[in-house]
Amino acid sequence: MRGARDRLEDILAAIANIEKYTARGYDAYARDELVQVWIVHHIQIIGEAAANLSQDLRESYPEMPWQDIIAMRNVLVHRYFGLDLQEVWDTVNTDLPALKNQVRSILAEMED
Repeated sequence: MRGARDRLEDILAAIANIEKYTARGYDAYARDELVQVWIVHHIQIIGEAAANLSQDLRESYPEMPWQDIIAMRNVLVHRYFGLDLQEVWDTVNTDLPALKNQVRSILAEMED
């Protein structure tokens, strides 16, 4: 069974996979459907991993936007054909850097 550490590492791995392609810039993202799908897929992984963390762990870190992360995954899965690509791009560039740092901090605390 996958534990909290595994799920948090899944989030970091998904962020790293997203960063590989966002480094190319918005224009590359906007014109390449495969890059768009890649990024959306990995955001879904982040949301799924967050949803599968225990309630106790999520409550231990109330500063984390767990519900927003999970809600984003649900929007991407259930409204795929109505996605706003600019909103996805903004989420990646605004929210993921902070999420990456927060998840790293949680993992560091787990090591103590």
